[in-house]
Amino acid sequence: MFILPSLFTAVNIGAGFFAITQSLQGSRLETKPFDYAALAIGLAIPFDALDGRIARLTGTESDFGRELDSLADVITFGVAPSILAFAWGFRSLPASMDPDVRARLLQLGVFVCFLFLLCGAARLARFNVSVNPVPKNPGRPDRKYFVGMPIPAAAGIIAAVVHAFIGWPISTWWVAAIWILLVGFIGFLMVSTWRFWSGKEINLTGRQPFRLFVLVGLIVYLLAFFSRELLVLIALVYMFSGVLARIAYSWRRHHKPASHPLSSSPQGPIG
Repeated sequence: MFILPSLFTAVNIGAGFFAITQSLQGSRLETKPFDYAALAIGLAIPFDALDGRIARLTGTESDFGRELDSLADVITFGVAPSILAFAWGFRSLPASMDPDVRARLLQLGVFVCFLFLLCGAARLARFNVSVNPVPKNPGRPDRKYFVGMPIPAAAGIIAAVVHAFIGWPISTWWVAAIWILLVGFIGFLMVSTWRFWSGKEINLTGRQPFRLFVLVGLIVYLLAFFSRELLVLIALVYMFSGVLARIAYSWRRHHKPASHPLSSSPQGPIG
């Protein structure tokens, strides 16, 4: 039983390694490796979510398992998506592009992809040492939240966007500029203290999990036929949920009416 959670973590590492190798093989002539890399990263996300839950359900949690899981996350959701983001978004820019513009985009691409990796590693380190972290904008009391976007979700956004393009790399400078901003913004969200829904209140062992199974079955069906549209929609909705929650919290805080003490005036005798 102690081996079972580590097997899920091993699949996570294997998916990350496969994604790295496919990203290095991708080019403007070979677009399928980029799509395979994105799918491998997306496949690793449920395995990463399950290894911890399986360890808790079977009572096989250990320090070794937690350290192995963190190292796996650095590889699969840090190194692999940063290499994919660079190879797909910048390295494969067409040679016919203006040489100066292409060189500048490559330089910025290297920097922002490294920044993504650095923010992901910092996010994992902060999570490992945090004890009951509190987000700046606390949400509903019946929900559990991450402080900052979790690194699997950040990697999932990059993978979903690449998969939405079926692996066809970026070919214009302005799309590459948008890609720079998106990758950098995702890195910022990981090290922010904004809240993101964790889903940890979902109970898979409840007495009536029928609705959950129906929902999972529906999602699997939609993924089989509309994976490109559905995955990028889920990824962007999750990202903007944290952004909108932060905006709403800031608006409520700045527009909260000031409380004034009630002024009491002496009353004369009634007669």
